[in-house]
Amino acid sequence: MNRETIEAFATESRGGARLLGLDLGTKTIGLALSDVQRRIASPLETIKRVKFTPDAAALAGIATKHGVGGLVVGLPLNMDGSEGPRVQSTRAFVRNLKPILPLPVLFWDERLSTAAVTRTLLEADASRARRSELVDKLAAAYILQGCLDVLDGLRDEGDFLEE
Repeated sequence: MNRETIEAFATESRGGARLLGLDLGTKTIGLALSDVQRRIASPLETIKRVKFTPDAAALAGIATKHGVGGLVVGLPLNMDGSEGPRVQSTRAFVRNLKPILPLPVLFWDERLSTAAVTRTLLEADASRARRSELVDKLAAAYILQGCLDVLDGLRDEGDFLEE
């Protein structure tokens, strides 16, 4: 992510509003929510994907309920940084979501997020069923926290972000 893209997102997204992190999978959507100060990401829930329209309606309802000012969407880049079919699918989902949920969107590199979360759950001796239940929303929190950490660093460098 380049600095200008992140700064533009921070400016466009409503200050004082939470950010919603999304880990878009083929079967589920993991969600995480920031606090209003945009410092801490917390796992929220996992939506079982059905079809686009009900998935989008569920996301819009959650965003409205929590006063979300922007979306941070995990971008499933290949390990070499190239974009494959999953990236195209993610971008298409967001493009179709825009008319239903007109919020600023920041795509965030999600490489190894699921692996990192799975490793943590394995270290915590979580059962396979428990890992399956938690991994998507924890991956969304991992993605969102990465973004929040960068925003926090930029905030510390200069006051381009309003508190």
